[in-house]
Amino acid sequence: MVDYKQTLNLPTTDFPMKGDLARREPDLLKWWQAREIYQQLRVQAKGRPQFILQDGPPYANGAIHLGHAINKVLKDIVVKSRSLDGYDAPYIPGWDCHGLPIEHQIEKARGKEVKHLEPRAFRQACREYAAEQVNGQREDFKRLGVMGDWDNPYLTMEPKFEAEQLRAFAKILRNGHVYKGLKPVHWCMDCGSALAEAEVEYEDRTSPAIDVRFSVLDQADFAKRTQLIASTRPINIIIWTTTPWTLPANQAVALGPEIRYGVYELSDELLVLAIDLADSVFKRAKLEGAKLLAEVPGAALEGLQLKHPFYARTVPVVLGDHVTLDAGTGAVHTAPGHGQEDYVVGIKYQLAIDNPVGGDGRFLSNTPLFAGEKVFDANPHVIEVLKEHGKLLHQEKLLHSYPHCWRHKTPVIFRATPQWFISMEQAGLRVGALREIAKVQWMPGWGESRIGSMIANRPDWCISRQRMWGVPIALFIHRITGELHPNSAELVDRVAALVEQQGIDAWFELDAQQLLGAEAEHYEKVTDIMDVWFDSGVVHHCVPTLRPEIVAPADLYLEGSDQHRGWFHSSLLTSIALHDRAPYKAVLTHGFTIDDKGRKMSKSLGNVILPQKVVGTLGADVLRLWVAATDYSNEMSLSDEILKRVTDSYRRIRNTARFLLGNLAGFDASHAVPLHEMVDLDRWAVLRTQQLQQELLEAYRKYEFHLIYQKIHNFCSVDLGAFYLDVVNDRVYTTAAQSHSRRSAQTAMRIITEAMVRWLAPVLSFTAEEIWKFMPTAQRAESVFLTTWFQLPETLAPSIDWSQLLELRSAVSRELEKLRVAGAIGAPLDASVTLYAAEAPYKLLSSLGDELRFVFITSEAIVRPLAEKPSDAIATNDNSNNAVWISAHPVEFAKCVRCWHKRPDVGHYAAHPELCGRCVSNVDGPGEVRRYA
Repeated sequence: MVDYKQTLNLPTTDFPMKGDLARREPDLLKWWQAREIYQQLRVQAKGRPQFILQDGPPYANGAIHLGHAINKVLKDIVVKSRSLDGYDAPYIPGWDCHGLPIEHQIEKARGKEVKHLEPRAFRQACREYAAEQVNGQREDFKRLGVMGDWDNPYLTMEPKFEAEQLRAFAKILRNGHVYKGLKPVHWCMDCGSALAEAEVEYEDRTSPAIDVRFSVLDQADFAKRTQLIASTRPINIIIWTTTPWTLPANQAVALGPEIRYGVYELSDELLVLAIDLADSVFKRAKLEGAKLLAEVPGAALEGLQLKHPFYARTVPVVLGDHVTLDAGTGAVHTAPGHGQEDYVVGIKYQLAIDNPVGGDGRFLSNTPLFAGEKVFDANPHVIEVLKEHGKLLHQEKLLHSYPHCWRHKTPVIFRATPQWFISMEQAGLRVGALREIAKVQWMPGWGESRIGSMIANRPDWCISRQRMWGVPIALFIHRITGELHPNSAELVDRVAALVEQQGIDAWFELDAQQLLGAEAEHYEKVTDIMDVWFDSGVVHHCVPTLRPEIVAPADLYLEGSDQHRGWFHSSLLTSIALHDRAPYKAVLTHGFTIDDKGRKMSKSLGNVILPQKVVGTLGADVLRLWVAATDYSNEMSLSDEILKRVTDSYRRIRNTARFLLGNLAGFDASHAVPLHEMVDLDRWAVLRTQQLQQELLEAYRKYEFHLIYQKIHNFCSVDLGAFYLDVVNDRVYTTAAQSHSRRSAQTAMRIITEAMVRWLAPVLSFTAEEIWKFMPTAQRAESVFLTTWFQLPETLAPSIDWSQLLELRSAVSRELEKLRVAGAIGAPLDASVTLYAAEAPYKLLSSLGDELRFVFITSEAIVRPLAEKPSDAIATNDNSNNAVWISAHPVEFAKCVRCWHKRPDVGHYAAHPELCGRCVSNVDGPGEVRRYA
């Protein structure tokens, strides 16, 4: 018996059926590294237009989490797609290496020993720890398939970077943005240091909310201002505060100049408070029978003298625009040493900037009544003292939003200390930043208003920290006057030269005489270090200066949406201060991860998904596909069930590639059929590929990666899997190996594969490289990443309207499924279909002749005029006034053992009694000729 299976063109390929990504991907990583693919690409891309994505440095502390993975994969997709788009798109990864968290790790690891470490040894321990963390994170990022200059990243602790940061600081100093001031700043008692705005986050906290009496000292003056008769009863202005511990620093009471205040009479006192808030105050204090005696604007009480609630101190009434009617009493307790708005008012009225609290959060030893107490612990004591003095009107607990340290998650305080600031006003920094924000492309668009409002309302930037592990504020101040040395900027540049050679220890161990000579005895070194947000904030300046392949401003910054108050913010301010322009042309943000129930991922909920686990079990490409498939502009949901669905989608794409490669075995350029000679359906497939490529390239350029996933998956599932490959499957298997029909299909498959492997490369990087290795060609780039988008042949429209046939095919498939469910057929090839068509569709369907059955994958397809439609025919409902009706039934002919079609001529050929005439021709004869399908 003849084995007709040997006459079929069955696919032959080593491209694996299953991905087995977790095992296979590391080998490709090693291959990329051994072949120096990234370095080859840099050489090859030299001279192209540049596209620069500036990497925001992750902090060198701890293993990477899912947020890190999302960020790096999105960046990698951008960089790879721009490279395929014909750009020179280098990617220099970097790390933020200084700062308090690393200091705390050393303190925790060394225990009591740390107290005896010399500063140099302590900084060296921090440096070694940071380097260890960088190495660990780097391996995880590389395992994600992220391609870049991993052997030469930028590190903010590298001496060259530290030196360039100092030079940037010197320029900002020259440009007039830096000053030293005694101002209230966010102070973390656990850090023992000032915090920047970006290091503060707001969480709910329960605080004591109290209403406090400030008594009027000169009742005659009050009567004159309010046009009342002088009273013999106490007159009290009522303030409301949620920070009782700040009352020892009180210097004034602020009123709104245009707010209307009422003087209310009670049985034993007169109370002054905003009329709009009076009812709520009386209600919570349970005061009844209050009578309104007079009404005055806040401006009328400016300068009125009051008595401090428990100190022998006179405090004035001042006016401030920050006083609102949102809550409280309309009168604001003012402590310039403990609040930004209070500080501004204090400067205006020349109030004392009193700060009785030390860096450890305890009241100083000379603070009456509260010496040595921790500020939050002192709240009950302050309330008790108010009661003793008869000044507490009411107290209750209030849950409200309160600033916390983003590292320790503990509440912070406002505390006035001498600090170094970058001014938002004195050299036009705020104006310049707001101007440049409008020139940047923000994605999503709400990013512009978000960062704009932050810049418009933010205070001056406190850049000094009272720690050891960081770039020094390399300034000299006069021992007596506290003034900066007149040549400060030049001196910073000289320090930078030393730091470049010796690291930051060069400053801390510097003998001032080395730079100042005889002047040294009059000056002392500043011992503060710079805020780490300044370190990362000058990346836009330092990296292009140190790496010639990087130009500024960057084309794109891409980080999580929290960086509007972080890296986007600090980078913008330093760039304006240095270069008077934004550091980026466009800014793209992504959301944060949640589980499939919408909950934030946390260890306590047990819903944390580690990227290392996903990569180790499913492979990096599955994780990358999830990142691409998710609309990153919103919160990004992930769970085991979602990963299962993504894995199924990945398998569909991979199996499509496997089918294409399997049918391209042995095909080379010499076998290609010219486009105008191709079978009509093959031309349709090329045209659909061309249309899709235009859509995909536009989506890549707009960073719409979820659309790329949807379109490619739909292409593989619907256009190819459910139609084109389904139809041509028979043709490539059963026609003669060298036949025009088969070569036409192979030509289309090659074009599709050449295009698709490049579409996949930015997202499914490992899979695309593997596809590339199995593609049939003699002349080929070593890696898919050393190519650009495939140049598809010019469009040559097919002669058949295949979109109509696709709709009709779906209708036929529904009828065949009914037969299958009923048990009448086992597969479509067991069926015969008759179509009854009106004039226009009749011409279309008749033109395909016998090839129509290959479109429907039935053994028989007959076209009849609509007039012959039997009563049991089914309308297609194809929005064409029922122009085509379907009748399907089992076919009774014998089955060809080679093509499995049931044909009337099976058994008519003595040499091949089990074959149909078409297969006989393909095995022994000239072979069939295909025009359309």
